[in-house]
Parts: sequence; structure tokens; C-alpha cells
Amino acid sequence: MKLTEGMRFPDFTVNTSKEDNVDLYTRITGKTIFWVIRYIGCTVCRYDVHLLAEKYEAIKAKGYQLFVVMQSDTEHVRRELKDANIPFEIICDNDFQIYNTLEINPAATVEELRGENPDKLKEKGAKAREMGFTHGDYEGNELQLPALFIIDETGIVTKAHYGKNIVDMPTVDELIEMI
Repeated sequence: MKLTEGMRFPDFTVNTSKEDNVDLYTRITGKTIFWVIRYIGCTVCRYDVHLLAEKYEAIKAKGYQLFVVMQSDTEHVRRELKDANIPFEIICDNDFQIYNTLEINPAATVEELRGENPDKLKEKGAKAREMGFTHGDYEGNELQLPALFIIDETGIVTKAHYGKNIVDMPTVDELIEMI
């Protein structure tokens, strides 16, 4: 089911970067953002995690918590981020439970994944490399598209965005303005 505003975000049992077999609704403590991306080895995804961690206090100050959803294996995420200071949990959805349930589909082609403005992806990739991020292991579906869901305290979706390409997401600063 594709989520739209006004629908209830479904509950899932997930593995996170911190713990296994978590009933997601036991972790939701109020207004919540679900930032859905590809995998931890993706250069621009790793950059997104870095930016979200860097700006997490601004997200918290607006009364929101954050989960990043990736198709990465739990042990891989834990190993890759063991020395990183990540103040939020990463949901490791390598069985595609969330992606499939919410119909967060992959692109049909590499061209669709890159989008109509490849310069935007090149610019983001260059910024990621400037920060020292390089491409790591491939996991999941390389053509996976991103999504963004924001829910209120009762689990009702107030914003649902399905990316049309890999960079069709708000920037972290735009997200903070949006909430």
C-alpha cells in the first residue's frame, strides 16, 4: 500500500543498528521522520546519514525523532558505523519488509535512478567524497528509490514522499524547515 497523508503508518518488527526484533511502535515516542534510502555502502546514502547525524539536534529541537531505513544487513551497518556517532536508529530492512509493504519501488533503469538532472547527483557525490565517503559494499537492490514519511504522535502520516530518482528528496536543511 502506498502511504498518503492521513493514513496510519504500519507497525513493523525490525532489526536496527542498535537492537534486533524491535516492535517499531515501542520506539516511536512522538512525531517521527522515516528517511528511507538504499544501503550503507552507497556514497550519497552514507553522506545523508552523516548530515542527518550532524543536524539531529535541530530535528529533535522541533520535537521529532528520526529513523533511517536502509536495505543493509544489520551486522554490516553495525560494523560500518561502530566508530560513528549516530544519534538515531537505522532500521535494517534487508528482507524488504518495509520497502515492499509501503511500495517503495526500485527504478526500472539506471537512467531513471539518476533522474533528469544528473548534475544534482554528481554534486552530491562530490560533496560526499570531499567528506571522505567512498563507495562500500553493494547490498540489496542497486536501483532502489528513496522515500520520506513524517508521522504525528498518533502514527498518522502527515507527509508522504516517494522519490522519483535517487536525489528526489529534500535536503536535510529543507527537511528541518519542513517540520
